Amino acid sequence: MRPDDSSAPDATLNATSDATSDATLEAIRRDLADSYDEELELGLEEDRLDRLAAELGGAPPDHLDRKVYFRALLRLQHELVRLQDWVQDRKLRVVVLFEGRDSAGKGGVIKRITQRLNPRVCRVAALPAPSERERTQWYFQRYVSHLPAGGEIVLFDRSWYNRAGVERVMGFCTEAEVEEFFRSVPEFERMLVRSGIVLVKYWFSITDAEQEFRFRMRIHDPLKQWKLSPMDVESRRRWEDYTRAKEDMLARTHIPEAPWWVVEAVDKRRARLNCISHLLDQIPYGSVEHPAVHLPERLRHADYVRGPVPAAMIVPAAF
Repeated sequence: MRPDDSSAPDATLNATSDATSDATLEAIRRDLADSYDEELELGLEEDRLDRLAAELGGAPPDHLDRKVYFRALLRLQHELVRLQDWVQDRKLRVVVLFEGRDSAGKGGVIKRITQRLNPRVCRVAALPAPSERERTQWYFQRYVSHLPAGGEIVLFDRSWYNRAGVERVMGFCTEAEVEEFFRSVPEFERMLVRSGIVLVKYWFSITDAEQEFRFRMRIHDPLKQWKLSPMDVESRRRWEDYTRAKEDMLARTHIPEAPWWVVEAVDKRRARLNCISHLLDQIPYGSVEHPAVHLPERLRHADYVRGPVPAAMIVPAAF
């Protein structure tokens, strides 16, 4: 008996649908793997630095296990995305200050915080040395222009506390200016908090030996030599001066409205996880409902023909 031909089209459609579904899933897997490649690259970079440390006669750092670290980091970054949504939805204004000695790891944690966030929502303020005009302004003036609007997060990679640290130690300001800073900054920060800004302040703490080790690594690492400025080199000589300035700063600017939080940063991986986890705890947030997104059908016009790209404009395929 001849088979019923009416079932053949359905079988063909199902097979086509399954193939399309498999291809879509594979494309999704590739896209996800590509999005996580940056973490792989950063991990390989740390392995390279560990080998360099061994070559220089130092013991490799006692890092948190990489798998444990990556699992925790990705979970925390997922929570950061939820926090970002909440900040946008509730029009919050968030300011986070990152302070610490040179090479303390501020940049590393900032990179992990911003890695999967929208740069239009979460941005980094890393101000250069003040210009001649800025030196004549009210000290806080150039920082105020970087404060967030509603629905924004600003991470200060060093902040107005430069006056209590590097400017004081290196003699870029007078002791009278330092004293005026200490009188003004508590009121300035209280004003920010009263205005509704969420202000969080972190100090990244490393040991004398660890800073020396990281500086020596930078000297021998061609990819990081640019991080070692003459100011950084001088800061090594003035370790004790920086310590005294730091202790004075923390004692005089640790206020209930904007307390300091110290991050133990000798182990970079633990420091990143601890800091991000703590930051998430400082801002109560919840889930934000998003409307379902439906891609519309693309408009097609019979008279449109896509033109070829001139060969002279194509980037050579070197890889």
